Amino acid sequence: MLLKLSLTGIKGRLRDYIVLFSGLVMASAIFYMFESLATNEVFLQQNSMVSSVIFIFHLGTVLLSIITFVYILYANSFLMTMRQKDYGMFMMLGAKGRKIAQLIFVETFVVGVAATIVGILIGLGLTTIVEKLLTKQLEIAITHFSAVNSKAIVITLIFFAIIFLLAAIVNAVMIVKKPVLSILKASETPTPAKRKKVTLFLEAVFGIALLAVGYVMMTLVMKLAFAALVIALITIVAGTYFVFHAVLIFILNLLKQTDSLALKGLNNFTFSQLSFRIQDYTRILSLVAMLFALALGAITVGLGFRNEIPKMTNQTTAYDLVLNDSQKIAADKIEALKPTLNATYQQKETDTTVYYDKTEFDRTPLENKEFVDNHSTKTVRYSGEELAKDVTKQDALRQLELPEQKTKEHQLVSPEAFAAVQGKASTLQVVKVKDFITEKKALQKLAAQNLKNNPALEQEVGFTQKSSVYEVFNSLFSGFEFMGFFLGIAFLTMLASCLMFKILSGAKSDVRRYTMLEKIGTRRQLLTASIRKEIGILFLVPGLLGVIHVLFGLQMFTTLLSEPYSNIWVPFLIFFVLYFVYYLLTIWIYTGIVMKREA
Repeated sequence: MLLKLSLTGIKGRLRDYIVLFSGLVMASAIFYMFESLATNEVFLQQNSMVSSVIFIFHLGTVLLSIITFVYILYANSFLMTMRQKDYGMFMMLGAKGRKIAQLIFVETFVVGVAATIVGILIGLGLTTIVEKLLTKQLEIAITHFSAVNSKAIVITLIFFAIIFLLAAIVNAVMIVKKPVLSILKASETPTPAKRKKVTLFLEAVFGIALLAVGYVMMTLVMKLAFAALVIALITIVAGTYFVFHAVLIFILNLLKQTDSLALKGLNNFTFSQLSFRIQDYTRILSLVAMLFALALGAITVGLGFRNEIPKMTNQTTAYDLVLNDSQKIAADKIEALKPTLNATYQQKETDTTVYYDKTEFDRTPLENKEFVDNHSTKTVRYSGEELAKDVTKQDALRQLELPEQKTKEHQLVSPEAFAAVQGKASTLQVVKVKDFITEKKALQKLAAQNLKNNPALEQEVGFTQKSSVYEVFNSLFSGFEFMGFFLGIAFLTMLASCLMFKILSGAKSDVRRYTMLEKIGTRRQLLTASIRKEIGILFLVPGLLGVIHVLFGLQMFTTLLSEPYSNIWVPFLIFFVLYFVYYLLTIWIYTGIVMKREA
């Protein structure tokens, strides 16, 4: 009987449960995807390059867990608000508090477990897709990978089961402790909107000041470290709350007093609707703004890391290819690259010394990268004379040599003296091409051939070959890119469904207002326009504040990203398209509830 009542309750609020369900499905799917990649032990052992980015997926799981926990508690509180009248009726008819608690528990678990199972199934597909994308990004062949990971399935089920258990307990306790009369009348009790202008003004100033402090702290992360992050978090969260609690009400009051706007169409009705419920929306708008900033920030930073790969690679190595004993590699393979620089330096090696013809360095100076600051390097060039006189500058030459050559003395001599040296002859060749990314595969093959010809290089951990440097940065930053993208999608789903849920939870009480307006002759076009404006403002305001948070928040990543604002329009466009889809979906559902369909 209890299960039947629970299923009946879910069926009666099916439209609202679907909104919650979609957010839970996306959260559990991405959670499983992260855990599946991070806990596939055989896969990690067989693919060392992939294992280097797994900690990023563990980090993503932690972030997603925190946000998911907050989301579920918040969304469930909305469901309880809508269902509490039904629970009150059951209590009036003699149902005991223990039975009501069981009813809530069953409802929560039916939705939660179903969403988790569906999410895991979707997660299997997502895991396969991400594995293909990730390995394509890293440009490696992988083995022993399976999208079905029993360990990840168990972790996902346990995590969400615990969250739903906690949510059920909290909801049950809140309902059981409330008097029956207050439960029955809760949905009919409006939130008072009358507040003194002085209080509104002071709260508005205080909220803006808190945001200003938080934004300043974001620019001081390098100086104040963890303290700046803590202060920024506290002040921005509090400032966001006060902005919606005071600033938005203040603006709406001004709009209502502006006749040119208020008396146009149904604007006065729209502003009144917003003013009536805005205080009740303060917490949800604050949450949405913060989630919006996290989601957009995750996508923006993720794509920012992707842009860093070629930049950091170019700043680390001076040459696109370095060949030791280059006489062993056919010259036509080098010419096929159409190099912009192709320099060969003759070497003669004895037991203690490596000799070079310094005039070759005068004709083509040796290039090296020197750091200017955290994000930029400059190219310096050393002539043969400079290398001969300055031992420290010879270190740039040693970086390109074989391990056994680096420990020897270096002499740069005249052509005559070089010709007279008796020793093992070889060549050191350096190459630069017009576009490294275009020629990357050919460069990788030549670098592999160079390694095969000189096995001693396998013991070296250096940044000589640009293709190797690219692989290192690509394996690390690609993980951040994928984590940012999928976390952004998960956060977007949660924030949009939270806002949808809050708007739709008040739709039943709005039916009477729209029906009355339609009966007195208000055109349906004006009513739908009013709905679009009202919901548009509720979507737009937290979105704008979230964008401001992101624009200032990117300052925290200036130590990791050389240009955090580069091509920022790409993630913004992707995000706003998805956000706009949720806006349209909310309008469609809300309109279907408050206005009867035309015959």
